[in-house]
Amino acid sequence: MDIDIGRLEDQLMQMSAEGAPGQEFCEAISELARIGCFGQLREVLPGIVYDELWARYQQDEEAFAGGWRRLARDMRQGLIQHTRQGLTTLTRLQPVSNGGATAAWQEIQRVLDGQQNALLRTAFALELLELVEPAMLRATHLRECAVAEPSSEEADRYLDEATRCYFYGLFTACAVMCRSVLEEAIKQKLPAGLTRQVHTRYRNTATLGNLLHEMNNLQMTGFDADFSRVANLVNDTGKKAVHQGLLSEDEARGCLQSAREALQLLLRR
Repeated sequence: MDIDIGRLEDQLMQMSAEGAPGQEFCEAISELARIGCFGQLREVLPGIVYDELWARYQQDEEAFAGGWRRLARDMRQGLIQHTRQGLTTLTRLQPVSNGGATAAWQEIQRVLDGQQNALLRTAFALELLELVEPAMLRATHLRECAVAEPSSEEADRYLDEATRCYFYGLFTACAVMCRSVLEEAIKQKLPAGLTRQVHTRYRNTATLGNLLHEMNNLQMTGFDADFSRVANLVNDTGKKAVHQGLLSEDEARGCLQSAREALQLLLRR
């Protein structure tokens, strides 16, 4: 089955344009004003809103109808940009005042979409569709990570999250989660005596670096001799992600591949 992502995007754009929040509302006001039936809005609008619109309508009926018709057009044409802006306001810090006025049609559209959330739904749909092809290509760089014995449910969930972060372009988060994967997996494999020592020394907050430091005598703990080398690569990239800045795709992929290799070395019988 061949899934045409471009076709899905086109269909979504068409559906969004046809049902832009607020468009029908603005067109209805414009049409009622144009045919001289503005009074019908008295039954559907709050009194204070109706009175203000009625005052504007009486000033210039033709301009009033044309203005609302333009608002409807702006809502349709500017929908995609508006949806993306709405999502961005949830993912980034916003100044208390940006010094610019919000377009009237955007204000109306947000109010009318307050209960339906069509703007957010459209924004997420567009964003997720755009992730499909890049995610698929990134997935082709990975192979099944087979291990001889299981670790823990927590480690599996960390690995799942780290891998999905890589697929979806969250490269810095991917590296941070890779460290968590190995931290959890190591804790499940430590001998009882070393587990108590680590728990006491680090008050149950040992990082991957701490754990690797305590495991410097690999022959004593029974870990594969190559494990420390590969795990340190993960730790170094994870520390860079936390302390030095955003990672590139290549760095994230290398970190994830190292984490998977380390798990295979760790989970040998």
